[in-house]
Amino acid sequence: EGKCMTPAGDDTVRVHPLLVRITHWINVFAITIMVASGWRIYNASPLFEFKIPADLTLGGWLAGALQWHFAAMWLLVLNGLVYVAYGIASGHFRRKLLPLTPSGIWRDVTAALRGKLAHDDLRVYNAVQRAAYLGAILIGFVLVLSGLVLWKPVQFYTLGQFMGDYEGARYVHFLAMAALMLFVIVHVVMALLVPRTVPSMLTGRARIPPAARGDPA
Repeated sequence: EGKCMTPAGDDTVRVHPLLVRITHWINVFAITIMVASGWRIYNASPLFEFKIPADLTLGGWLAGALQWHFAAMWLLVLNGLVYVAYGIASGHFRRKLLPLTPSGIWRDVTAALRGKLAHDDLRVYNAVQRAAYLGAILIGFVLVLSGLVLWKPVQFYTLGQFMGDYEGARYVHFLAMAALMLFVIVHVVMALLVPRTVPSMLTGRARIPPAARGDPA
C-alpha cells in the first residue's frame, strides 16, 4: 500500500487497494448465499422455538439449500484465505487494525455516542472499527471450523469435542452466524451514516481534507 500519491489536479487519495475491494464484494455475495441457504437448513431442524420466514431463505428444500451452502462455502473460504494472506503479507492488517487497546475502544465508543467521532480520513480506522473487523475475521474462523464439524462429524470428531460434539457445533455455528449478521447490520448502518464510504469501496479512492493527506501510517 505505502504512500498514496495524488495525481496533479486530483483531490482524492487511495483508500482501499484493489484486492481488498475485490475480496470485500466477493464476501458480500458469498455470505448472502450462505446465510440464506443456512436459514433453510436451519428450518429443516430448528434449534430454537422459531423458524426463519421461507421468503428469506434459499434452496427450496433441504438438499437444494445444502448445495447452495457448500458452493458458497468454498467461495468464501478461498476468498477469505486470499484476503488473510494478503492482509498479513502486505502489512495491511498491521497498518489498518493495529494497535488495538480496551482504552482506545472505550474512547471511540464514548466519542461516537456524543457524535464527536471523526470520519475525515477514511484510510484510518478508529478503534471500534478495528475491533469489529478483527471480530468479524475471528467469527469467520469459528463459522468455518464449526461448519467442518457439521459437514464431516466423524473426520473432525476431535475438533467437535471442543464444541460439545455435533449438537454443540450446531449451536456454535448458529450463534456465530448471528454474530456475523450483527456485524453486517452495524457495518451497513455505519456506511449509511457515512455514505462516502460506499463509493470508496467501489473506486478505491475518496476525498480527504488537505490537512489529512500524506501517509496515514
